[in-house]
Amino acid sequence: METKSLALMVLVVVAVASMWGVKMAEAAPSAAQCKQQRTLAVNACKPVIFGKLPSPECCQRARVTNFECVCPYVTPKLAALVDLNRIIRLIEGCGRKVPRHLKCGSITTP
Repeated sequence: METKSLALMVLVVVAVASMWGVKMAEAAPSAAQCKQQRTLAVNACKPVIFGKLPSPECCQRARVTNFECVCPYVTPKLAALVDLNRIIRLIEGCGRKVPRHLKCGSITTP
């Protein structure tokens, strides 16, 4: 189950990273706010790791979670667990454009 949680975190990370330009202009969230944002995002998006499409709640979490809260958690081990192209398709299905060559932790989008 830990592997699936890590894969879900990558989905959330890439989703949030896709909107980094907007979120970077705001005040940086506290450590407690970041932890809460990550928890809410992971809980809202859990069905995605079982092959389901993102729910409206998952897409909403991807739109409101701060980039700074999730990218530090993208390690090479975590990045190796997911199909980045699938994640990008899912994120764009939520209405977010994923920038080309975006660097988030150890992931760089194509």
